[in-house]
Amino acid sequence: MSARPAPSWDPEAAPTFWINHASRLLMRQFEQRLRPLDFGMAYMPVVIALEEQGPLLQKQLAEYARVEQPTMAALLTRMERDGLIQREPHPDDKRASQISLSAKARERLPRAKEQLTEVAEQATAGLSERERATFMALLHRVVANLEPASGD
Repeated sequence: MSARPAPSWDPEAAPTFWINHASRLLMRQFEQRLRPLDFGMAYMPVVIALEEQGPLLQKQLAEYARVEQPTMAALLTRMERDGLIQREPHPDDKRASQISLSAKARERLPRAKEQLTEVAEQATAGLSERERATFMALLHRVVANLEPASGD
Protein backbone atom coordinates (compact mmCIF):
# COMPACT_ATOMS: atom_id res chain seq x y z
CA MET A 1 0.00 0.00 0.00
CA SER A 2 1.55 3.32 -1.06
CA ALA A 3 1.13 6.52 0.87
CA ARG A 4 -1.05 9.09 -0.78
CA PRO A 5 0.62 12.41 -1.31
CA ALA A 6 -0.62 15.15 0.94
CA PRO A 7 -3.02 17.47 -0.83
CA SER A 8 -1.31 20.63 -1.94
CA TRP A 9 -2.27 23.76 -0.12
CA ASP A 10 -3.70 26.47 -2.33
CA PRO A 11 -3.55 29.73 -0.34
CA GLU A 12 -5.79 31.54 -2.83
CA ALA A 13 -8.55 29.06 -2.05
CA ALA A 14 -8.64 30.23 1.57
CA PRO A 15 -10.63 33.33 2.57
CA THR A 16 -7.82 34.26 4.94
CA PHE A 17 -5.51 34.82 1.96
CA TRP A 18 -7.97 37.32 0.49
CA ILE A 19 -8.58 39.04 3.85
CA ASN A 20 -4.84 39.53 4.26
CA HIS A 21 -4.39 40.69 0.65
CA ALA A 22 -7.27 43.17 0.94
CA SER A 23 -5.89 44.46 4.25
CA ARG A 24 -2.48 45.10 2.73
CA LEU A 25 -3.98 46.92 -0.26
CA LEU A 26 -6.20 49.01 2.01
CA MET A 27 -3.31 49.97 4.28
CA ARG A 28 -1.20 50.97 1.28
CA GLN A 29 -4.03 53.19 -0.03
CA PHE A 30 -4.72 54.69 3.40
CA GLU A 31 -1.04 55.51 3.97
CA GLN A 32 -0.65 57.06 0.51
CA ARG A 33 -3.69 59.27 1.08
CA LEU A 34 -2.77 60.25 4.65
CA ARG A 35 0.95 60.88 4.19
CA PRO A 36 0.54 64.32 2.52
CA LEU A 37 -1.49 65.38 5.58
CA ASP A 38 1.26 64.22 7.98
CA PHE A 39 -1.04 61.47 9.29
CA GLY A 40 -0.52 57.72 9.29
CA MET A 41 -2.94 54.91 10.02
CA ALA A 42 -1.21 54.20 13.34
CA TYR A 43 -2.05 57.76 14.41
CA MET A 44 -5.77 57.50 13.72
CA PRO A 45 -6.95 55.77 16.95
CA VAL A 46 -5.15 58.47 18.96
CA VAL A 47 -6.42 61.31 16.80
CA ILE A 48 -10.02 60.07 16.95
CA ALA A 49 -9.87 59.52 20.72
CA LEU A 50 -8.53 63.04 21.27
CA GLU A 51 -11.07 64.52 18.88
CA GLU A 52 -13.99 62.77 20.59
CA GLN A 53 -12.88 62.99 24.23
CA GLY A 54 -10.53 65.96 24.47
CA PRO A 55 -7.20 65.84 26.32
CA LEU A 56 -6.22 62.42 27.64
CA LEU A 57 -3.33 60.78 29.45
CA GLN A 58 -0.91 58.46 27.67
CA LYS A 59 -2.27 55.53 29.69
CA GLN A 60 -5.82 56.29 28.53
CA LEU A 61 -4.69 56.52 24.90
CA ALA A 62 -2.86 53.19 25.17
CA GLU A 63 -6.03 51.55 26.50
CA TYR A 64 -8.16 53.15 23.80
CA ALA A 65 -5.79 52.06 21.01
CA ARG A 66 -5.24 48.62 22.62
CA VAL A 67 -1.47 48.91 22.65
CA GLU A 68 1.18 48.66 25.34
CA GLN A 69 2.50 51.78 27.08
CA PRO A 70 5.95 51.72 25.37
CA THR A 71 4.29 51.46 21.96
CA MET A 72 2.05 54.41 22.76
CA ALA A 73 5.01 56.43 24.07
CA ALA A 74 6.87 55.92 20.79
CA LEU A 75 3.77 56.75 18.75
CA LEU A 76 3.16 59.96 20.70
CA THR A 77 6.80 60.97 20.23
CA ARG A 78 6.38 60.64 16.45
CA MET A 79 3.05 62.47 16.52
CA GLU A 80 4.59 65.31 18.53
CA ARG A 81 7.50 65.47 16.07
CA ASP A 82 4.95 65.72 13.23
CA GLY A 83 3.16 68.56 15.01
CA LEU A 84 -0.11 66.66 15.55
CA ILE A 85 -0.30 66.64 19.34
CA GLN A 86 0.75 68.81 22.21
CA ARG A 87 1.50 67.89 25.79
CA GLU A 88 0.61 69.99 28.80
CA PRO A 89 1.23 69.30 32.48
CA HIS A 90 -1.66 67.52 34.17
CA PRO A 91 -3.23 69.92 36.67
CA ASP A 92 -3.44 67.29 39.44
CA ASP A 93 -0.41 65.09 38.74
CA LYS A 94 2.86 66.89 37.97
CA ARG A 95 4.41 63.64 36.68
CA ALA A 96 1.76 63.21 34.00
CA SER A 97 0.99 65.09 30.82
CA GLN A 98 -2.32 65.67 29.16
CA ILE A 99 -2.19 65.09 25.44
CA SER A 100 -4.37 67.02 23.03
CA LEU A 101 -4.63 67.61 19.30
CA SER A 102 -2.67 70.48 17.85
CA ALA A 103 -4.32 73.14 15.71
CA LYS A 104 -2.61 71.53 12.70
CA ALA A 105 -4.20 68.15 13.45
CA ARG A 106 -7.66 69.65 14.01
CA GLU A 107 -7.36 71.55 10.73
CA ARG A 108 -6.27 68.51 8.70
CA LEU A 109 -8.45 65.86 10.33
CA PRO A 110 -11.58 66.49 8.21
CA ARG A 111 -9.53 65.97 5.02
CA ALA A 112 -7.94 62.82 6.49
CA LYS A 113 -11.39 61.40 7.24
CA GLU A 114 -12.50 62.22 3.68
CA GLN A 115 -9.50 60.31 2.33
CA LEU A 116 -10.28 57.28 4.50
CA THR A 117 -13.91 57.35 3.41
CA GLU A 118 -12.94 57.55 -0.26
CA VAL A 119 -10.71 54.48 0.07
CA ALA A 120 -13.46 52.57 1.91
CA GLU A 121 -15.93 53.49 -0.83
CA GLN A 122 -13.45 52.41 -3.50
CA ALA A 123 -12.95 49.08 -1.73
CA THR A 124 -16.68 48.32 -1.63
CA ALA A 125 -17.62 49.80 -4.99
CA GLY A 126 -20.20 47.69 -6.78
CA LEU A 127 -21.55 46.12 -3.59
CA SER A 128 -25.20 46.75 -2.81
CA GLU A 129 -26.16 48.06 0.63
CA ARG A 130 -27.33 44.56 1.51
CA GLU A 131 -24.03 43.04 0.37
CA ARG A 132 -22.10 45.65 2.38
CA ALA A 133 -24.14 44.80 5.48
CA THR A 134 -23.56 41.07 4.96
CA PHE A 135 -19.86 41.65 4.35
CA MET A 136 -19.57 43.70 7.56
CA ALA A 137 -21.43 41.06 9.56
CA LEU A 138 -19.14 38.34 8.24
CA LEU A 139 -15.99 40.34 8.99
CA HIS A 140 -17.26 41.01 12.53
CA ARG A 141 -17.75 37.27 12.98
CA VAL A 142 -14.22 36.53 11.71
CA VAL A 143 -12.78 39.08 14.15
CA ALA A 144 -14.85 37.69 17.03
CA ASN A 145 -13.57 34.19 16.21
CA LEU A 146 -9.97 35.39 16.42
CA GLU A 147 -10.10 37.80 19.36
CA PRO A 148 -9.12 36.32 22.68
CA ALA A 149 -11.94 35.76 25.12
CA SER A 150 -12.56 38.78 27.33
CA GLY A 151 -11.22 36.89 30.35
CA ASP A 152 -7.87 36.05 28.72
